[in-house]
Amino acid sequence: MLLDRVAEKDALDGVLAAVREGLSGVIVLRGEAGVGKSALLGYAAASAADMDVTRTLGIESEMELGFAALHQVLVPFLSRLERLPGPQREALGSAFGMVAAPPPGLFLVGLAALTLLADAASQRPVLCVVDDAQWLDQASAMVLGFVARRLLADRVGMVFAVREDSGCPAGMEGLTELRVGGLPEDVARELLASVAPGRLDRRVGERVVAETRGNPLALVELGGELTGEELSGGAPLRQPLPIGRRLEERFLARVRALPTGTQTLLLLASAQQQGDTALLWRAAGALGIGPQAADVPELDRLLAVEPQVAFRHPLMRSAVYQGASQTDRRRVHEALAAAIDPGLDPDRRAWHRAAATVGPDEEVAAELERSAERAGSRGGLASEAAFLARAAELSTDDAARYRRLVSAAQAEHFGGSSARALALLDRTVPSAGGALEQAQALWLRGRIAFILGDASKSVSLRLRAALAFEPLDIRAARDTMLDIFGFVFWVPPTAMREVAMAVKVLAHVPESRATAVDLLVDGFAVLHLGDWDAAAPLLHDAIARLRAGELAPREGLGGFGVALARGALAAAFLCDLEGCHELMYREIESLRDIGALTSLPYNLDYTAILEVYRGCFDRAEAHLAEAREVLSAIGTPYVTGANFAAMVLLVHRGSEAQAREAAARLGQVSAARGQSMVASLAQAQLCILDLSLGNYRAAFGAAQQVFAADPLYIGIKALPDLVEAACRIGEQEAARTGLTRLRERVRASGTPWALGLLARARALLADDVDAERLYAEALTLLARAGAAVDLARTYLVYGEWLRRQRRRRDARSQLRMAHEMFESMGAGAFAERARIELLATGERARQRTVDTRGELTPQEDRIARLVAAGAANQEIAARLFLSPGTVDYHLRKVFRKLDVSNRTQLARKLTEHAG
Repeated sequence: MLLDRVAEKDALDGVLAAVREGLSGVIVLRGEAGVGKSALLGYAAASAADMDVTRTLGIESEMELGFAALHQVLVPFLSRLERLPGPQREALGSAFGMVAAPPPGLFLVGLAALTLLADAASQRPVLCVVDDAQWLDQASAMVLGFVARRLLADRVGMVFAVREDSGCPAGMEGLTELRVGGLPEDVARELLASVAPGRLDRRVGERVVAETRGNPLALVELGGELTGEELSGGAPLRQPLPIGRRLEERFLARVRALPTGTQTLLLLASAQQQGDTALLWRAAGALGIGPQAADVPELDRLLAVEPQVAFRHPLMRSAVYQGASQTDRRRVHEALAAAIDPGLDPDRRAWHRAAATVGPDEEVAAELERSAERAGSRGGLASEAAFLARAAELSTDDAARYRRLVSAAQAEHFGGSSARALALLDRTVPSAGGALEQAQALWLRGRIAFILGDASKSVSLRLRAALAFEPLDIRAARDTMLDIFGFVFWVPPTAMREVAMAVKVLAHVPESRATAVDLLVDGFAVLHLGDWDAAAPLLHDAIARLRAGELAPREGLGGFGVALARGALAAAFLCDLEGCHELMYREIESLRDIGALTSLPYNLDYTAILEVYRGCFDRAEAHLAEAREVLSAIGTPYVTGANFAAMVLLVHRGSEAQAREAAARLGQVSAARGQSMVASLAQAQLCILDLSLGNYRAAFGAAQQVFAADPLYIGIKALPDLVEAACRIGEQEAARTGLTRLRERVRASGTPWALGLLARARALLADDVDAERLYAEALTLLARAGAAVDLARTYLVYGEWLRRQRRRRDARSQLRMAHEMFESMGAGAFAERARIELLATGERARQRTVDTRGELTPQEDRIARLVAAGAANQEIAARLFLSPGTVDYHLRKVFRKLDVSNRTQLARKLTEHAG
């Protein structure tokens, strides 16, 4: 029976009501041990008779067994597994060891769990109840948190209980919390009186309630512990009252008063997975304990043995396990290990064997290592790390200990726990490791350094790792070098030059065996050493191979994703917009397929920049919105003001105040971190902003700063802006200097985008005889490149030149095209500049075409466009990491907002709005 708890029950009723109305609800109950969280979970479960209720709880002694709690939650619905899309079905099956498949991404498992629960709820609403969430295994906590954040219109409720002092379980940050405190004074006295052996004195009751802070479990236990005379005021209350930690001691005192066999039975129950009665009795039998150990009346207040093993309160489980001696714990773990069938549950058996082992034992260490391999193959990186770390402790050989510690650190790092990874590496003794293991440790320290914010140290460590790999594994060495070149935006140019010089001394790869990775490594090295002409052919060849389908020969330290991403970087340097766009979209699809949500947002940001250059501002905005949503789904904050991709979009939309604020924040961040490239990127964008606003002097100042820094990868793109700004304020010498450098870079590149930019820059400086030919050439090349923004800017400057030539009719044609293009993109400032020029020719600009941006949210817009492209709800759900029900919910809102009734009408409406 629950006394009071009106607010808590209302909150839980609200979750259930939302589920019954076709939506979803999530709440986390947080409070101290014994405050009544478990009772509230019981209330929620009892109130959900019209739902499928699935329950699990975290078990302290089994926190390292990956996906164990998630499996308990989903077991009732696994018969529906075949209804999931193939990649999701495979990911969940792999996580649970049901199928042999590559290690699944943690968040692909999360998407599969979300889809499975939503599919089950389409037949009957579902309520998931999770007690002691602070003791969930990390993989389960991350997945359940992911699911909880993505629920919307799915008829699924989730209720978690967490101890007050435990912090937030990994992956559950940001979920709605309700703090469960003690009972109100009058209700607490009523509870105490109900369990007191006699009359309860008012003043005694007030004092007990005050000292327990209304904790229901403490009140119930004290009601049975204190004598009738103490409670009636006839005898003084003992001091101190046995509450809080002393309440745990009270549980232990009760346990120690039981027969020895019953005590051992309780300890066995506290150390094993909840509910397995058969395992409990097999282990008990191995210790010589029979059924009579359960025939003790006092045991019923602590533990239920039939039909399932369950403690009456989680605090009792904790008190029993923590209160036992190390010797007794090892004894029960040994019995549990012996009772587990190694063919059915080898990993839990290995974990119990390890817990029972004192001192080095290579046999147990090897068994743990095999369990680690299985955990890793299922994507349970936290479990893999735990198995390996314990295996290292039990290793009899220093070399094996070193190898296992490094492997454990790698698993921790890729599982998102870089601090724990570094702590494991710090336990290694370098002299104990082999050359390969030492190189791997250096490489891993480099990755961790970047995560912890020290990019320069990261590059230095990875460079040392690459050189250490060279005599052992040249492919690993070159993969590592390729990875390092992606840090160009984060470290000073001198650091990249040092890397380039190191590449020159690496072992040479014969041309016949060179891969796209080799070409990229050599091309970047030559580029950073200043030879643009030699770098361009290597990078062009690498891009062509990657676009043709060649990938790295293995998923090593660099991996396939690194090759695609670095290929896109090379294409950006060459101003190969088509190649860059293709490789980035392939990278994004690859990340979506494997559920690599930690990498996906940054690739979405980069792709948003490409969409801006292509004039697709709405798509860019959709990518940025998706990046924010994915970061939110995985519990990572999104730093709005320090996001370069968002700044690029603001600049091209002409949102002056927001763009300048973003640039200022980027400048602060880059200065604090020594990221000169980022600072140059920000200045290059400010130059474009001021050009669009007609602030030519300010644009020239920003362009000069970029010219002086001469940052790689943006030189070709930024130099035409310098030429334009310089020409508009009469700085002809500066314009010619910029044009000379641009001509050198474009000669090396040779792409349509680069050649088009060069032609436009030359036209700005050309005499009247050559200018028109050069403008026409620029228009042809930029149209072929798909660089819509630069194409529109060329129409604009061409029209301005024609107006100065007093060819008003010809000028109107070019300026009208520029204005319409800028308006359709949403490039407000450039459109206004074109409108003013049109007015000067005597023509009034047309009003802007209405679009859907003000009608639909970014997520609704993405769903609408995917539907218009022919995607089914399930395909959209997989792409956007939503459930099909949530997609349908948003789609109904889209139909209502756009006044359409089916997908065909929606596609037609979007086409009309696109103009």
